[in-house]
Amino acid sequence: MKNLERKERITMQKGGSFLTEPITIDAIFTPEDFTEEHQMIAEMTSEFVQKKVLPHLAEMENHQFTITKQLMEEAGELGLLSSDIPEAYGGLGLDKISTAVISEMMSVAGGFSVTHGAHIGIGSLPIVLFGNKAQKEKYLPALASGKKIASYALTEPTAGSDALSVKTKAVLNEAGTHYRLTGEKQWITNSGIADIFIVYAKVDQEYFTAFIVEKEFSGVSVGKEEKKLGIKSSSTCAVRFDQVEIPIENVLGEVGKGHLIALNILNIGRYKLGLGAIGASKEALKKTIAYTKQRIQFSTPIAHFPLTLEKYATMASYIYAAESTVYRTAGMLSEAMDELSDDVEMKVMAKIINEYVIECSLNKIFASEVLDMVVDECVQLHGGNGFMEDYDIVRMYRDSRINRIFEGTNEINRLMIPPTLAKKCLKGELPILSLAAMTEKEMLSYLPDEPDGKPLSQEKMLLSNARKITYLLFGMMLRQYKQQLEEQQEIMVNLTNLINAVFAMDSCIIRTEKAMIKGKNDEMQKLLYTEIYCQEAFQQVILEATDTLAYMLSGDELRLSLSVLKKYTRFTPKPIIRSKREAAKCILKAGGYQV
Repeated sequence: MKNLERKERITMQKGGSFLTEPITIDAIFTPEDFTEEHQMIAEMTSEFVQKKVLPHLAEMENHQFTITKQLMEEAGELGLLSSDIPEAYGGLGLDKISTAVISEMMSVAGGFSVTHGAHIGIGSLPIVLFGNKAQKEKYLPALASGKKIASYALTEPTAGSDALSVKTKAVLNEAGTHYRLTGEKQWITNSGIADIFIVYAKVDQEYFTAFIVEKEFSGVSVGKEEKKLGIKSSSTCAVRFDQVEIPIENVLGEVGKGHLIALNILNIGRYKLGLGAIGASKEALKKTIAYTKQRIQFSTPIAHFPLTLEKYATMASYIYAAESTVYRTAGMLSEAMDELSDDVEMKVMAKIINEYVIECSLNKIFASEVLDMVVDECVQLHGGNGFMEDYDIVRMYRDSRINRIFEGTNEINRLMIPPTLAKKCLKGELPILSLAAMTEKEMLSYLPDEPDGKPLSQEKMLLSNARKITYLLFGMMLRQYKQQLEEQQEIMVNLTNLINAVFAMDSCIIRTEKAMIKGKNDEMQKLLYTEIYCQEAFQQVILEATDTLAYMLSGDELRLSLSVLKKYTRFTPKPIIRSKREAAKCILKAGGYQV
């Protein structure tokens, strides 16, 4: 019966369906659904980071990577490298929520968390998800234990966001036994300590293909460590391949199908990056509250100044929103993937992961930008000390910046979402165009409902209207630009921002409503966060929608559309200053992010 229910729920939760379908609260995973096992994994990971990693972080920042390798083996002994690896291949085979918890808890470890994340994610997952039995048996046990470190080699000097344009080439020898690999990869995480590289090249300069390459293969060479702005405690080098002989057994997946691996592994990487950004945001806030409590100015700890409290509440509200979306995605991936067998066909696995490409990209965009906002405000609250290397917040500020570039820049991720939605509409997977047509019919006669005063009633109204605005603009954009969509980058970005606001508002509301129904006495703080985030996000919706209409229309048509927009954006604002003051009390008392 459980398996049947699981299949039904997977069918219901289509990727992108948060835009079009109401969903019951029990179908959404939230952090409040953690089991005792999840809590134990979180505590174990946190203890490892605090006791083992952080005492050596300064040494790793100075590129003493022998310590990194030792710590990775210790992590392997604890099972912190093998949650995604099946038991048959030396792993623990845990559910995707457990892996999510590990990723979030590990994120406070600075650049070491990047080493760990690259190893368990984009480094090992290609073999876990797309390798054949022999490849899994050969490589996964050593990756699970940390005796070997994995790396993902895709980016090249001329192929960054345009990942499929790689110049690295592979040519089959006359005997048909090996491919000769030639090319160069740059900015490769873990490259200085890696034993195994997942390398992408074009066979016969045409067929994009993934290979498993061992560092010991003749012709593999690693360049010097890059001088980076941040994440200095992770290894980043160029990797060169000079006529490297790769056994045909080391082709990962199929020749010419490397894009299925590369793009879907990046999808998982984006979602996991979101998890890491959540953990880092919470840690930055925690450290900053501790600092502001002991920093006295005008005979008062600056933690008690109203503007400081306002910053606490804003940061925590946005963390709550990002956390809600990321763990919602974790739940969808867990339901879709946890009970799959180890020998799932490549196309089937790719299809399952690709189903949630929109959610994974939104996780990456939103959580990385929340982190940047948080660390920036935390530096500000440290005052002059926030500019001094003696304080951890300085390293966190530097480390955070890469997240908007990693795994496809935020700009590339934003530009990808509207065309992906358009394809889903054309395939009949999402009814956005029919919803847009319905909204157009009602818009002139539409009279907005007034909230009934119950908790979340206004937030639900804002969410409903944000959806309608998104439908209208999406339909208008497709009609007006059709085949020229790629030339309209600005409005595609605006539309993605609307879509992100809908996803985050919806996730906050469902999570808070779930807490209210369960009645665990923590719903008031969640309600405050939801009120704060939804009202501020809706103000952004108004700006993005107005900007988009002003670009696409003019004259009377524009004036009519703006008058319709006013109907959908009319609301009586809540006193958010008061809400933030109230929320900040609990945050200050707890000494950190509090739900």
